[in-house]
Amino acid sequence: MRSGAISEASVHWDNWSKFRDKDSCEALLEMHLPLVQYHVQRIAVGLPRNVNKDELRSHGLLGLYDALKKFDPTRDLKFDTYASFRIRGAILDGLRREDWLPRSLREKTKKIESTIERMEQEQMRSVTASEVAAEVGMTEEDVLTIMSESFLANVLSIDEENKDSDSSEKVGYTIEDKKVETPETLMLTNELHEHLSEIIEDLNEKEQLVVSLFYYEELTLTEIGQVLNLSTSRISQIHSKALYKLRNVLAKYTN
Repeated sequence: MRSGAISEASVHWDNWSKFRDKDSCEALLEMHLPLVQYHVQRIAVGLPRNVNKDELRSHGLLGLYDALKKFDPTRDLKFDTYASFRIRGAILDGLRREDWLPRSLREKTKKIESTIERMEQEQMRSVTASEVAAEVGMTEEDVLTIMSESFLANVLSIDEENKDSDSSEKVGYTIEDKKVETPETLMLTNELHEHLSEIIEDLNEKEQLVVSLFYYEELTLTEIGQVLNLSTSRISQIHSKALYKLRNVLAKYTN
């Protein structure tokens, strides 16, 4: 950011923090609109096409405004980091209130999941999406899309009270002290990383690359497509296939 822009932002933060100046509030909101758009794009990846992105942006803006109201500039925490929790939480909260997952998709998801469970018990191995598709009478692409879109439904509800804290804040709005890691958190994190690493090693090269760029480098699917010289739809297919293969580990830690 240019020095002039930094100076302007500092003035707005000062006016907003001390005087709750409306013009400074609007200026700060506008400055951080790209952050809202970023989270909208990432969350929208796993959603059905019937979900309106404009509604996601509205929820995200509410989260951004909430962050502005509650952020303490004197704390040793970047606003972008703090606001990201609020924006993402507000979007997910809005989705749950609106019951974004259609009943038909929920039914198809249950059908696929029960079929996968039965086939894996019968064959004593992981089954492929194509095998599941043949069993349920769908195309492989449909199976991958449905499983990918259903993952967000397993995210912990941010309306749930934080039972591990005396704070009145909801789980989704609680920011952990990253400098303090409990033994339980460390154990679960290491276990998750270990399990994911084992499965990621079994992914093909493109799937590994897409997972790395999306979840670690935090590129959007469009940006990944530009890096790999592939269409966004093709990257989305690769991403869905990777999620399908990771489903068991992801489900264990998101349920």
